Amino acid sequence: MTEMNTEEIIRLIKESKKKTPARAFIAGDLRGLDWGELSFVGGADFGTLQGDWAVIGEMLEKHAPRITASSVEVYARNSAVPMADLRQYAARIEPGAIIREKVSIGRNAVVMMGAVINIGAVIGEETMIDMNCVLGGRARIGARCHIGAGAVIAGVVEPASAVPVVIGDNVLVGANAVVIEGVQVGADAVIAAGAVVTRDVPPKAVVAGSPAKIVKMADDKTVSKTQIVEDLRNL
Repeated sequence: MTEMNTEEIIRLIKESKKKTPARAFIAGDLRGLDWGELSFVGGADFGTLQGDWAVIGEMLEKHAPRITASSVEVYARNSAVPMADLRQYAARIEPGAIIREKVSIGRNAVVMMGAVINIGAVIGEETMIDMNCVLGGRARIGARCHIGAGAVIAGVVEPASAVPVVIGDNVLVGANAVVIEGVQVGADAVIAAGAVVTRDVPPKAVVAGSPAKIVKMADDKTVSKTQIVEDLRNL
C-alpha cells in the first residue's frame, strides 16, 4: 500500500462523499423489491439492508406498504473515511479494533482489542499493537515492535505541517506511554510505561518520565526483558 502524505489525506477527507453507515433489519412481504445501491441479505419475509442511512431511509419509505417492521442501527454520522476491509491484511486482528481505510499493516502483525488506528498509519511486520492503543494519522511503527496497552502515538493530519511520529524496528513502548508529534524513536529503544516522549530518542536508549529522559542505554538484561514472543505472531 502506498503511504499517504498529509495533503493527500486532507484532500481525500475534503472531497469524499460523507456517509452515515447504517444497517436496517426489516420484515414484511419483501419479494421482488428493488433496493437500488443497498446491500440486501435475506429472504421473502425478513432481511438486512446495509448502506448509507439516507438511501436506507428512502427505501424504507418507498416500500413502506410492504414492510411491517424495521429496526435501524447507525454506526457513524457524516463519516469521511470508511473502515478498512480487514480481509486485505495478513495479520491477526482481534474483535473491537477500529481501523480506518488507507492503513498499512505488515505480515504477522497483531492488533488487539480496542486499538484505534487512524488513516495513513503504517505498522511493520510482526509488530503488536496492544489493547486500547491509539495510533494517530500517519504514525509510522517499525517491525517487531510492541506498543503497550493504552499507549498513544500522536497523529499529524492536523496541523498539516507537523512531522509524523516514526518508531524504528524492535522498539518497546510501555503501557500508557505517549509519543507526541514529530518524535523519532531509534531502533531497539525502550520507552517506559507512562512516559511522555517530547523529543527524539536515540537507538537503544531507555527513556522514562514526563517529559521522558534517557535513564540508560539498553544492555543484555534490557534485551532479555523486552524480547517479543514469536508464537504470538504466527498466523
